[in-house]
Amino acid sequence: MSKRRLFKASRENYVTTLAKLFEYATDNFAGRPLARFVDGGQEYTYESFKHKCLELSQRFNRFGISAGDKVAILSNNMPNWTVAMFSCVPFGRVTVPILPDSSESEVTNILTHSGCKAIFISKRMLKKLSNEVKDKMTLVIDIETFELIKKDDHAFTCEGHGADPQADDLASIIYTSGTSGKAKGVMLSHRNFCQNIIAAYHAQKAGKKDRWLSILPMSHTYEMAFSVLYPLYVGGCVYYIQKPPTPSILMKAMKDVRPTIMCAVPLIIEKIYKNSVVPTVEKSKTLSWLKKKAPWLLYWLIGKKLYKNFGGKLKFFGIGGSKLDPTVEEFLNKARFPYAIGYGLTETAPLITNACVGKTVVGSIGVPAYNVEVKLQNVNPETGEGEIIAKGDNVMLGYYRDPERTRAALTDDGWFRTNDLASVDSKGRYYIKGRLGNMIVGPSGENIYPEEIEQVINDIRGVEESLVIERNGKLVALVKFDEEFVDWDGLEKEENFYEKLEAKKKAVMDYVNKRVSKQSKIGEINAMKESFEKTATQKIRRFKYLRGGQSDNEK
Repeated sequence: MSKRRLFKASRENYVTTLAKLFEYATDNFAGRPLARFVDGGQEYTYESFKHKCLELSQRFNRFGISAGDKVAILSNNMPNWTVAMFSCVPFGRVTVPILPDSSESEVTNILTHSGCKAIFISKRMLKKLSNEVKDKMTLVIDIETFELIKKDDHAFTCEGHGADPQADDLASIIYTSGTSGKAKGVMLSHRNFCQNIIAAYHAQKAGKKDRWLSILPMSHTYEMAFSVLYPLYVGGCVYYIQKPPTPSILMKAMKDVRPTIMCAVPLIIEKIYKNSVVPTVEKSKTLSWLKKKAPWLLYWLIGKKLYKNFGGKLKFFGIGGSKLDPTVEEFLNKARFPYAIGYGLTETAPLITNACVGKTVVGSIGVPAYNVEVKLQNVNPETGEGEIIAKGDNVMLGYYRDPERTRAALTDDGWFRTNDLASVDSKGRYYIKGRLGNMIVGPSGENIYPEEIEQVINDIRGVEESLVIERNGKLVALVKFDEEFVDWDGLEKEENFYEKLEAKKKAVMDYVNKRVSKQSKIGEINAMKESFEKTATQKIRRFKYLRGGQSDNEK
């Protein structure tokens, strides 16, 4: 075995906890950049990162916050977020990352249920921290400066202590309501995270010269695993944007950073395709001609332009969190854009399957990730569809203080039930059909997957997004049109607004019902005035619209 291969194998065997990851990264990449803002400000080398983490850990000790105690993190993306996490987990403390768009009541519930003793929080989010919860905290720390906003002097005993965590010790509790509305505290171990780091390396090799541009919430397992932890494993540097990633700010950041690796959700690339690629082709006579006569050349030209807009150095653009529109994926595939597909859940920290760059197949979520077992359960012999279940070191410990739901999610021999229906082809590639909980049973007992109908609707020009639900025995599509297509603000100015809206709704219904099966035909369309409420990975919170979810023009 070569020295290079021996080194990689020994690293894989060595990094079994986040404490070992911390030690390995800071020892081997000390002088290299670890994290920084695109426009300057916070920045760390691996060495300065180590010193700051040790300093904060000692502060926790002085205030009696020991191994096993819970520490929350509530902030937008920044280099200090990684520092906050690693002032805790290498020393046996448990982090509780909270999504920055959480409401005050959600923050209160999470902090109360988890029993956090301290919290890193940005000042702009302090309003989400109720006085009642704040009073119970030993420490409230400004994550931007690490200054103490609040401290309990009675806890200053210097009796706290860290501990070297073991692989199966709890590292983080990540609360997720997903699309079901019932928040669960997912307990992820050091082993869970390390399995994902190693799986990421086997899926996409990276090194100390790689540059990540982080645009998804660090508190979500997807971004945490692949844009926080994985860079530490290989000595890479992560760049953060201080402002909301609007198209103009994102374009500038990509030009400045020239990232080699990015993680995104489908909505980002779908918007680029719908709002930029499609209109550009339609407005150009030359490109429209190429689309008919030489489509391969059109895809090559647009793909080259898109690649340049992303900085021109991208080698991995990971897409996960929800299903990618097949039309958009087909474009990326033909344009030879370096995209990859990943599938998983918070409960699997998160990776279950992946389709690597150059190995993607439109509509497929790929093959099982490295060291993960995947199979279908309760397969329908007629359709070949069954529930995806997974087993491996990536599967969570369970739900925090919730044994009933833990038993429902995990089999006695350790398989995790995903609640996702899929099929598998002869080459072992999986294809998601929809969520078991979302599936609608038709009048003749047939299975209807709303996600498949929504994909047809979302391909229509002028449609921003949609949701298909069942009401009174018929399928109803809630449709959010683009603002340029339906101007609700100009409602009073436009003559015959509602007549025109009804015509647009009818056009959508006619288009969809010609393209779906008999049992999947839409019976009614409601136009939504406001955008749908979404999760961190931009999936619509379906439970919000299942009961009494009227469209705004009905209210």
